[in-house]
Amino acid sequence: MRKSTDRILTTHAGSLPRTPELIAANAAREANPADTEGYAELLQAAVADLVRRQQEAGIDIPNDGEYGHAMSADVDYGAWWSYSFSRLGGLSVAETGIWEMEPHRSAPGNVVLTSFGDRRDRQRFAEAYSDPSSGITTGAQKIFPKVTGPLEYTGYDAVAGDIANLKAGLAAAGETEGFLASLSPGSCSRIANEYYATEEEFIYACADAMREEYRAIVDAGLIVQIDDPSIAENWDQINPEPSVADYLKFTQIRVEALNYALRGLPEEQIRFHLCWGSWHGPHTTDIEFRHLADTLLQINAGGYSFEAGNVRHEHEWRVWADTKLPEGKVILPGVVSHATNVVEHPELVADRIERFAQLVGRENVIASTDCGLGGRVHPQIAAAKLSALGEGARLASSRLW
Repeated sequence: MRKSTDRILTTHAGSLPRTPELIAANAAREANPADTEGYAELLQAAVADLVRRQQEAGIDIPNDGEYGHAMSADVDYGAWWSYSFSRLGGLSVAETGIWEMEPHRSAPGNVVLTSFGDRRDRQRFAEAYSDPSSGITTGAQKIFPKVTGPLEYTGYDAVAGDIANLKAGLAAAGETEGFLASLSPGSCSRIANEYYATEEEFIYACADAMREEYRAIVDAGLIVQIDDPSIAENWDQINPEPSVADYLKFTQIRVEALNYALRGLPEEQIRFHLCWGSWHGPHTTDIEFRHLADTLLQINAGGYSFEAGNVRHEHEWRVWADTKLPEGKVILPGVVSHATNVVEHPELVADRIERFAQLVGRENVIASTDCGLGGRVHPQIAAAKLSALGEGARLASSRLW
């Protein structure tokens, strides 16, 4: 993973808007899994074009937009998680067709997830969430599986395709560094489990399975981005609200399982993405970043990506005044946001970058987006945001060097 040695480098958080042709092809494949004629060629061409467009926008460390994770239009943003369902053995469709946690409540000293539908943010803003004109987007309910047998990774061909498509796109654009996103054990385990006796056993089974994907990506010479909203987002899915101490204890097993999955892999090829969930909602029940910073830095990664551009978390740049970034690590703060259609002014982007540079050192900052832009803003707006990111980084570089 390069550092910003002579200018501020740029990247983004993963998902980018799919082309209409790719969305249509994925919808056809979802309806008929045998409908694969011409799909591989279409996907490879789409990734190559996307790498070129990222390069033109000023993005130094591009990816495949998670195009290999795409399903259909209504899960364009959610494929960061649901893509794993087709790459894991031991799953079957829940009888209801919809994932639901068993009815229960959390308790002091015994923190448990309740369900997506029981978010405290949803409860606090029930009227807004139920109003279609409110602008809140949470995504359509899909069929989620449950674990009914031993988990195993079965996605070798799929991840090999992701790797080949990105490497071809990088070569065509003359780029040398790129990343692929992969699901964390903690987020992987957020489906119903009918097989493993304990939560710990289940999470570590997810770690063993997903490690295969991490290893394939780094062995190919690419950077793996571990996507893990569970570290922060789980807080909003626990009722009643736990103490911070109990929550951090609940979270620790997820950190330890991830480090177990990453054992022996080179940290310089690993970056970790933390977010509070990318849906467009109030987010007033998000846990504060100051409570998570030390936990974040326990993860054996070379870089840490986090939201810092949206209005709920922008002020938390101050956390780095009191948090020491370990030697050799970098941060990838979001300086443009998925949470608004307003395109950030490059001057604002530069200001945000400079705040972090002054706290952790300019060489340790890679400017990024808050979260994936795919499915959250219109493709034309997403392109403008990436261009604003590139322009803002150039402006910040001219001030910092």
